[in-house]
Amino acid sequence: MSEGLNASSLPEQDVRAAKAFLLLVDIMAKLRDPRDGCPWDIAQTFESIAPYTIEEAYEVAEAIAQGDRPALCEELGDLALQVVYHARMAEEEGAFTVADVLDAINAKMIRRHPHVFGDSVVRTAEEQTRNWEEVKAQERAAKAATDHSALDGVATALPALLRAQKIQSRAARVGFDWRAAEDVVPKIHEEVEEIREAVATGDPDRIEDEVGDLLFAAVNLARKLDIDAEGALRRATAKFEHRFRAMEETAGDAFASLDLDAKERLWQQVKKQG
Repeated sequence: MSEGLNASSLPEQDVRAAKAFLLLVDIMAKLRDPRDGCPWDIAQTFESIAPYTIEEAYEVAEAIAQGDRPALCEELGDLALQVVYHARMAEEEGAFTVADVLDAINAKMIRRHPHVFGDSVVRTAEEQTRNWEEVKAQERAAKAATDHSALDGVATALPALLRAQKIQSRAARVGFDWRAAEDVVPKIHEEVEEIREAVATGDPDRIEDEVGDLLFAAVNLARKLDIDAEGALRRATAKFEHRFRAMEETAGDAFASLDLDAKERLWQQVKKQG
């Protein structure tokens, strides 16, 4: 453990947290007990639990976006359960334990913050971001792998917009990038024209390809403007949902029967309201 970090000198609230975590580990062990455990929990695998893990992460993000701290507390607990669940299954097959998981993340955080746990000096958040990426690059280079692509390590299971942004950022680190955000705009116009051409052919595969290219270009623009594409789309979707619900509320039961022109007028009306 790094100098200055000592488990025996933890504050009372941290001791309570440690005991609560150990209790959760014990609860999961009992749930997975082959003889006396829960049949549903015993039947689960990494593959069957993975969708729940992703869902819980999104519910954490939703609670944060809504500013709902009680919900955030609950959702973080659900997410912690997912960590313990996977670790328990791994321990059962002899792969690793929850202690290994914690040891690994503790070592990583200490290693990636030499200015806190070592002698390095970092003055700004931007400087730390650069240092963080350098350490991550060194970690990737140290792994014994046959493929040393700059794109290694970007999970394929990430949401598409987020993965596109990460892939683009990796490529940018080795110099394959647009010079400025303004340079991306013509590319977006180009992709729109190519969608028109693809639609004219009626080829669904080509249409899908071109729509994908447009989305990829839009992510590039967001990245060059320092905007999180995933968050921007989530915000736009929430705005649309708010306005659409306002349209439904304004028109009442007659909404569905309105023609498109009437719906457009209603849209413009609620849009002015925010």
